[in-house]
Amino acid sequence: MSRFAYVNGRFVRHGIASVHIEDRGYQFADGVYEVIALAGGRFVDLDLHLTRLERSLGELRIAKPMSDRALAMVLGNLARRNGIRDGSVYLQITRGVAPRDFAFPANAEPQVVATARRARPVDPAALAQGVKAITIPDLRWARCDIKSVGLLPAAMGKQAAREAGAYEAWQYDRDGFVTEGTSSNAWIVTRDDELITRPPTHAILNGITRLVVIELAKAAGLRFVERPFTVEEALAAREAFVTSTTSFVMPITRLDDATIGDGKPGPFVGQLRARYLSHMARIAGAGA
Repeated sequence: MSRFAYVNGRFVRHGIASVHIEDRGYQFADGVYEVIALAGGRFVDLDLHLTRLERSLGELRIAKPMSDRALAMVLGNLARRNGIRDGSVYLQITRGVAPRDFAFPANAEPQVVATARRARPVDPAALAQGVKAITIPDLRWARCDIKSVGLLPAAMGKQAAREAGAYEAWQYDRDGFVTEGTSSNAWIVTRDDELITRPPTHAILNGITRLVVIELAKAAGLRFVERPFTVEEALAAREAFVTSTTSFVMPITRLDDATIGDGKPGPFVGQLRARYLSHMARIAGAGA
């Protein structure tokens, strides 16, 4: 947990950090966020995160509160104040504080808060044996490409996964196609060794780890296709996995009550996780 948080220009003790009760993020989920990994004291793919942040702000017509350079300095300072070299920072920007009204306020100033946390140890059994996912209907709004703080459907899905003893919940649309996990992008490897993940439309968040893994897969010469896949295809897949800032590349070996492939993490996920960890190590090494 953070010892210090950043709140609108000040570093304050985490336990007393607060925002106004009429912050629109609290009352309307009127804000966006990013989670950015730290490796060896350096941010992983910070430029990609800041690009996505700017896009999310633009889609919601929230003013950008500061330059990318200033924001990077704030987040770096926050990580150092908390003594975190390997972990992540959480950044949230809301439209601002204003009397409660659905329409956008004319003069509200964006509110910026950030916290930092150390990386959680990875369970060796999860990597060696893979983890379970469940499938649930996708109940979210139609603009999942915006990294909004409106995360109640994701929280409900994550709770359902926890109660089922699963690592993640894969959401599916009304046509039976998997969209994404509650906090991750979904991937399968077909019996023909084709790597599949859904294309970045309004139906999913274009994950930063997803983007990096696509480039790593192309560099490795893996057969890669962006297209929707059904729950039935996932159940028949040779491999399945998720990608995210905190999970990196995590093998899925059970989906609902079925076994994926031979029930063990396969060569695709092993190679891509190794390549992604090397990517992070290069970033960490650059700061040595």
